[in-house]
Amino acid sequence: MTLYVKIMPKDHACIIPEGPLAVALLYDGLCTFEFGIVSEVFGLYRPEMGPSWYRFSSAAIDAGPLRAHGGFTITPDEGPEAVDQADIIVVPGWKGADVPVPEELRARLRAAHARGARLVSICSGAFVLAATGLLDGGTVSTHWRYAEALQRRFPAVTVDAASLYREHDRVFTSAGSAAGIDLLIEIVRRDFGAEAANSVARRLVVPAHRSGGQAQFLERPVPARPTGEVAPLLDRMRETLDRDWTTEAMARACRMSLRTFLRRFQESTGASPGDWLISERVEAAKNLLSSHDHAIEAVAAAVGFGSAHALRHHFRRKVGLTPTEYRSRFLKLERGLSETMRLAKPDPVMDLNG
Repeated sequence: MTLYVKIMPKDHACIIPEGPLAVALLYDGLCTFEFGIVSEVFGLYRPEMGPSWYRFSSAAIDAGPLRAHGGFTITPDEGPEAVDQADIIVVPGWKGADVPVPEELRARLRAAHARGARLVSICSGAFVLAATGLLDGGTVSTHWRYAEALQRRFPAVTVDAASLYREHDRVFTSAGSAAGIDLLIEIVRRDFGAEAANSVARRLVVPAHRSGGQAQFLERPVPARPTGEVAPLLDRMRETLDRDWTTEAMARACRMSLRTFLRRFQESTGASPGDWLISERVEAAKNLLSSHDHAIEAVAAAVGFGSAHALRHHFRRKVGLTPTEYRSRFLKLERGLSETMRLAKPDPVMDLNG
């Protein structure tokens, strides 16, 4: 039996979002999980976020009926013309690595990008964005199993088979399905700050942030050990980022030889101890910069960078902004969001979508 699903927003009279319009593309053979990610992040009613939160719609790029993975048929909100008004356009997967992308869709996406829209893909959706030519000369991410095919089909792009997500000139690409959650939360972080991103992540019951450069998968499983393993060390380091953590000190804390520790750490995190520690310190600095007025020198000391110069160097390399630029962008927004969340009344309607 075929199940028909109407994709439409809920009728809530309390707060009507007036923020950026996010549009998800629907096609025959839709990747259900990838679309679910998009609708969960951008389409779920979130009164605590206030009226500036995202608007959401779905746009059919194929003639119906549109079948989705899982044995059901969907009815979209709008047709392809919705792309022309969108601020964020998401391609939730694609029909297949060898399936051509219609020229009409490519032209619409190029026109949307030219007027300032952001283009986003999840998993195999990178094939659609690469077909526009907008990623030529840039680096893209996709599921590791599609990396070789994407590189062969689009030699003008550089395919990063390891990273969770990448950005090139307002075109965002992500790796396998769950990496799409990380990318969308990162977009929320950029638009509304860390507190909003953390709120969405908590509702999804996922980590609040995984950097785009984090490895997609482990080379091989790490055996569980009752004591002396890397995971407890990571928690301890996060709690004491201001400490001078050397690799030797880390290895001693794990009761391992330095050689064994370096190997286990790479297996567990996909990064070297130094790179992992820098990333954690930058994330901690982002939280401080978006929530407090502390001097840059104080922030640097609190997160373990030896000087403001070191903080600026690593922060710009990881984030693409200076600490001051980041603060000016997010501090006022964070405070406004906190007040909105404090004043918002609980939704009287029980939400069964998470």
